[in-house]
Amino acid sequence: MDDEIETRRLNNWVSEPHEKLREGIASLLSRWIGLQMAVENQWGGQDSVHKSHQLGADIFCWISQSKGRLHLEDIENLLHETMLFSFNTEIEDGSIEEVAEQLMIMHEEYMHATY
Repeated sequence: MDDEIETRRLNNWVSEPHEKLREGIASLLSRWIGLQMAVENQWGGQDSVHKSHQLGADIFCWISQSKGRLHLEDIENLLHETMLFSFNTEIEDGSIEEVAEQLMIMHEEYMHATY
């Protein structure tokens, strides 16, 4: 019985940082006006909502599977290319850099929580 409780506790400890990361990414992307405008206006076509969810999933995988330090420029490039190629949108308001900085913070927090 004690082994079962300990296993559950360890599983919750391991999954908690993942859930916080997933929620943080979803929250950040939902507040990104450029992305939300692209989705609402279907600049990426009828599957714009799916594309925005895919962006969140891609970011989550990238951060959660990263063993080392991510580079801000790489995250900025991912965001820029996704907006350009998936949503036919060029973002020049500085928000890509702001979102990338927030993602870097999330990455650092995630790394401290899991290692």
